[in-house]
Amino acid sequence: MKEKNWLAPKLHLFIHVSKPVALTNDTPLSIPKESFITRRKKKNNGVILTFAFPQRHFTAQPRLSLLSSFLYQVSFLAQMSSESLPPLPEHRVVLGCGSVGVDFLASVASYPKPDDKIRSTSLKVQGGGNAGNALTCVARLGLNPRLISKVANDAQGKSILEELESDGVDTSFFIVSEEGNSPFTCIIVDNETKTRTCIHTPGYPPLIPDELSQSQLLSALDGANMVYFDGRLYETALIIAKQAACKNIPILVDAEREREGLDDLLNFATYAICSARFPQAWTKAPSLPSALLSMLLRLPNLKFVIVTLGEDGCIMLERSVNGGSDAEEIDIHGLLESLKQRKDESKTIPTCISSVVTKLSANGIGTVFGRLFIGTAEKIPPSELVDTTGAGDAFIGAVVYGMPPEKMLPFAAQVAASGCRALGARTGLPHRTDPRLATFL
Repeated sequence: MKEKNWLAPKLHLFIHVSKPVALTNDTPLSIPKESFITRRKKKNNGVILTFAFPQRHFTAQPRLSLLSSFLYQVSFLAQMSSESLPPLPEHRVVLGCGSVGVDFLASVASYPKPDDKIRSTSLKVQGGGNAGNALTCVARLGLNPRLISKVANDAQGKSILEELESDGVDTSFFIVSEEGNSPFTCIIVDNETKTRTCIHTPGYPPLIPDELSQSQLLSALDGANMVYFDGRLYETALIIAKQAACKNIPILVDAEREREGLDDLLNFATYAICSARFPQAWTKAPSLPSALLSMLLRLPNLKFVIVTLGEDGCIMLERSVNGGSDAEEIDIHGLLESLKQRKDESKTIPTCISSVVTKLSANGIGTVFGRLFIGTAEKIPPSELVDTTGAGDAFIGAVVYGMPPEKMLPFAAQVAASGCRALGARTGLPHRTDPRLATFL
């Protein structure tokens, strides 16, 4: 097979559309296979899309017909995406505080052995960090995110800010240090096992609370309908959480793993989303279901807790304030097993199975009135699964969108699955107008 010459001359086409369009490298447009989107930039309430086409496709007469066809398809997608979607949530401002960085992603055929020298099969450099990824997802879904974090005034810091801004994330509350280094992560993506290994270098100097003035804090919270924390920058996060609680703004905490200050942050949480290992590690409960119940008992402000389980989907426990004293008490383990029996294994798209409100119990833990949910994950064909980096961040971003649980869990799973089809946490993150999300909105 002849190798593609990406250094050959290309024609760049700049298009301005008045409304967001779900155009990615996977968008089904009748354009040369080698063409690709090189840049997406918001401007004047619209989007400027820059496409690159190999020059050989623009010789003689075919040039005009190809461009005409392509422009027609873009305008059609813009019209379709704006007219067929339900309205955005009424309250759309989300404030986040947490990590950002630059990801250096290298795909390899298989993970190297000690002292090996191997070559990558592909390489990508893009923005990363849990908070940066989650709020990029929030922005692409049409909400208005603001982010509090810190970078240095170096090349990496500038690229972090530029990429976030190009996706619609408000970075005006960032602290920029004149010295030090911005955070970055080296990520090895194993094509054989479909896993990734992350090696993180923190930014320096770290963010300290005094760098965020009271006036900046109040301005950042003004109009916010939710505050999200990824568990990092905990000293500053706690100050923000206390102020948000005073204003009765719901708080979502990403409990990925035990960190310094996370216990204090969870005490303010309205919602918690956990990694598979966190609930039992934090509560010391003997099982995952009993650990979720224990979290609701230990955290009285918590309305729901979700644990994400990768290809096994997720489990959600929602507190109910309407449980009657005469409600039947059911062991949470038995209820979970009965919900699993109701899963339709033939379905490849994400689904949700829920219980009715009941009195849930676990031996030695206690009882809670609530509902239990199982969310299934999309069954991604192995040939389409590329990289799971940032899947949890994408899931959180979709939860922030705000839906009833029965819709929220499949929607979040679909958003996360879309991101797993490309290298990097943000490459495959869908926009709200992505056809793959249409049936979930």
